[in-house]
Amino acid sequence: MQPLIDSAHTSDGPGRGEDGGKNAPDALAPAVRARLRVLAAHRWFWPVALLLGYGGQVVFRLVLSIHNYFPSVHADEDSYLVIARVLAGRPTTEMPVGVVIPGGYPLLISPALRIADNPATAYHLIMAINAVLNALVFPLVVVAARRLGLSRRNAYLVGTAVALVPPVTFYSQFVMSDTVLPVLLLVWLITMHGWLSPGSPRRRALYAVAMGLVAGYSMATHDRGGVVVALTALVLVVVLAVGWAPRLASLAGVGGLGVSFLGAKLLAGFVESQFKDVPPSSVGNKVFENLGDPQYRGTIIARTFGQLWYFMTSTYGFGAIAFVLCVTVVFRRRYPVAERVVAFTMVAMLFGTALASAAGLADNNRIDNWVYARYCAVLVPLFLVVGLAVLFRAGKRSLLWLAGIGAVVIGVIQVSVGAYAGSELKLWASPWTVPDAMFLASTWEGLHMARTTVGALAVLAACLLLRVAGGRRVVAAVVGCVTMFAAYATVSITDNVSAPHGKARKYEAVGLYKEAGLRKDDNLVMDGNLNWDARMALSYEVYWGRVWTEDLKAGDALPERATAVLATAADKDAPPQASWPNPRPGWYITKYNLERGWVLWRKA
Repeated sequence: MQPLIDSAHTSDGPGRGEDGGKNAPDALAPAVRARLRVLAAHRWFWPVALLLGYGGQVVFRLVLSIHNYFPSVHADEDSYLVIARVLAGRPTTEMPVGVVIPGGYPLLISPALRIADNPATAYHLIMAINAVLNALVFPLVVVAARRLGLSRRNAYLVGTAVALVPPVTFYSQFVMSDTVLPVLLLVWLITMHGWLSPGSPRRRALYAVAMGLVAGYSMATHDRGGVVVALTALVLVVVLAVGWAPRLASLAGVGGLGVSFLGAKLLAGFVESQFKDVPPSSVGNKVFENLGDPQYRGTIIARTFGQLWYFMTSTYGFGAIAFVLCVTVVFRRRYPVAERVVAFTMVAMLFGTALASAAGLADNNRIDNWVYARYCAVLVPLFLVVGLAVLFRAGKRSLLWLAGIGAVVIGVIQVSVGAYAGSELKLWASPWTVPDAMFLASTWEGLHMARTTVGALAVLAACLLLRVAGGRRVVAAVVGCVTMFAAYATVSITDNVSAPHGKARKYEAVGLYKEAGLRKDDNLVMDGNLNWDARMALSYEVYWGRVWTEDLKAGDALPERATAVLATAADKDAPPQASWPNPRPGWYITKYNLERGWVLWRKA
């Protein structure tokens, strides 16, 4: 297996240690080092260490999120929960987001809604499922680091650091597909590398099939998976044409991709059939429409760069190092085919994701769309493992060159986005949409690109300074510091972003439900003018019943099955009866809160 980063000839010594591995660099007593070597020599040591590390990652995530018991990210969470409800065999209800979104992630969490008899318990179970799924980033990064030529110990350290960074863990605290997408993308590229690396035809065919299956499931999980499928198809076609892999293995990959693509379409068709009055997602069409519209081109380019800026700063600059390295590897013939293809795929996936999301949101004026964090965050583990591997594998000269180019890229992108967006970047931005940027800028108020850039580059500079001053003997300690910093950042973002975000939306999700005396088996009609957060959350909180949204003041007809109506109060000084000017016969007011703006009617 050829490592991606060739350190056979570097400016600061052999690749494994300053002394070529004859003497351990650890500042431990010789007896302790000897005992550790004996312990690590056992066949069971590393499997047990991986299992314990994975368990620790799961527990860390549970501590952060297990107290959550209601959706707060509207309408994404609510829509995934509604689809999961249907896939769990429960009755259908209104689709909050207004379109049918992919069902791959709801399929994974649907057992929670099948088991639990109330929404709070189901949400707790989903947080546990999220923790188990998202923590898989840890062992997968260890595998990826081993393919990059790192020792078991160093790969373990890198895996621990990468699995704790906020872009990986943050979204697992919510019911969102971003929980599992980093896992799928890691499996996708690891299997692609295995397919293109030397080995038996059978092994390479199995890797190719796994690559195709994971690509299709990515598309069934989120629209970003469409970029994964397109890149997988492109790589398969090129490899078949050039002959970089055994033909049968490549054809097996085509078969895997075809099966999973068909499965994704069948799953989408089933979900869409359960919501017959709701159109399927048209994000792909909107992307191409906006790309072809001249009025949006400048905005699309600037927002693409903005997402790349956020991606590189949220990885503390190591993502920029990995980006520069991957571009270099693509054009260097001395690297093996597997490394060059994977490097190309990583860069193409990053640009494709940033461009597609920027184009899809080109007509949306939200300030965070200039540098939106979420869409490229799923690629953070891929680039961060490469960036940290550079610390171990590259020589001083190569390391500083990569870091210098990466810092210039970050700076140029920041200046470009700032110049194009201008004063818009100074408007208020929700902390939930740019959590890493606010953490690195040491403020939870507004977006400060310059301060964020300085914060990210300061972390990178500190790591480089220690690496250059101490050589490879200190890299493990440096990665350990990155691990602690990542854990601190994740906890800080949870305390200052996730927790306040949920607290601010608690009343609309569960407070109103409890105060109004709603029941999980109600068939509830919600007024279209009701608080938007409440309408989104109640589609889940009305756990077994059904919800509809109607315009009561316009006299919309009520469904025959309706048992309750949640109307919007006309005014806090007006009588509650004014909330429904022409109530149907047999309906009466049971509860109301004019200060909160709602009135509950029930059928006699």
